[in-house]
Amino acid sequence: MNKLSANQKAFYKEVSRILWEKWDPIGVYEPDAEWDDEYNSYVPHVFLLAIEGKDAVRIAGSLSTSAEKNIGLSTAKEHDLNIAKLIVKTKQEMLG
Repeated sequence: MNKLSANQKAFYKEVSRILWEKWDPIGVYEPDAEWDDEYNSYVPHVFLLAIEGKDAVRIAGSLSTSAEKNIGLSTAKEHDLNIAKLIVKTKQEMLG
């Protein structure tokens, strides 16, 4: 993450926050929790997809695959798409 610009670092942190607070497929988010790293292993890939300009459908597919294969949950495709749209919108707002 050292080679990222300040804006990219801020966006990376925002992706982490979105996955923790909004995506949260296993339902562990608590606003006052001392730990918030449950989904950190997914952040680099989702961040890279967004930086590369992938659309919300592609990002949602990655989220759905992660929930199915890594977490063992059935997918909430509409929810994943809404989260992906939020990530794309946030990227546009923060990085153009």
